[in-house]
Amino acid sequence: MKIVVMIPSRYGSTRFEGKPLALISGKPMIQCVYERAVTAEMVDDVVVATDDRRIYRAVTSFGGKAIMTAAENRSGTDRVAEAAELLNLSANDIVVNIQGDQPRIHPSCIQEVAAPLIENPDIQMSTLAFKITNPEEITNPKDVKVTFDTRGDALYFSRSPIPFGRDPLSVFNTYKHLGVYAYTRRFLDVFRSLPDGRLENIEKLEQLRAMEYGYRIRVVVTEHDSPEVDVPEDINRIQNLLIP
Repeated sequence: MKIVVMIPSRYGSTRFEGKPLALISGKPMIQCVYERAVTAEMVDDVVVATDDRRIYRAVTSFGGKAIMTAAENRSGTDRVAEAAELLNLSANDIVVNIQGDQPRIHPSCIQEVAAPLIENPDIQMSTLAFKITNPEEITNPKDVKVTFDTRGDALYFSRSPIPFGRDPLSVFNTYKHLGVYAYTRRFLDVFRSLPDGRLENIEKLEQLRAMEYGYRIRVVVTEHDSPEVDVPEDINRIQNLLIP
């Protein structure tokens, strides 16, 4: 069983075109993500999956590995599934999906998200959550929230605050979903074959497709936040957070 990190990366973005090639501390953002991923323990390979030759050339120019995928993929997970097929990964191999706009990703997050699949063969998909410490993230729709049951399986993901405290004085933790996933190659093939989900299209959250069709997602709470770059104004904030 291999563990392969995939970084899906598109050039086009309505909020920030060319985002993967934006410079973070003098390096393309995609390079920052890649270099953190290759330092993770237990990882056999790191590959950028893209549909754009500019990103492909940028990755190969710094010595990284990239693979071209179709432009028509519905989501990052669908792109990762195609790349896993092109690389001829085995059914039991574990694929870790890291977003290309997470230049501060902590390498240990990769082991954390893969651990449930290594320990329990019945788990086919997992993801990360972080306990929110900035109250603004609870109501900001760009920060996705997640709730989970006593086993750690996701109950729902939403751009709205969940759970919502009915009583003003109720005190509880709210968890932010981090865009880091792990799947078996076998499940990626299943996911790719599923029709679009109704809730997936409403919330614009690809992970809801799996839940809508009855598949479990194990949630792992990590101590490491992984803020994303959504708009150009995020660059300075992320640069100040980067670990040397």
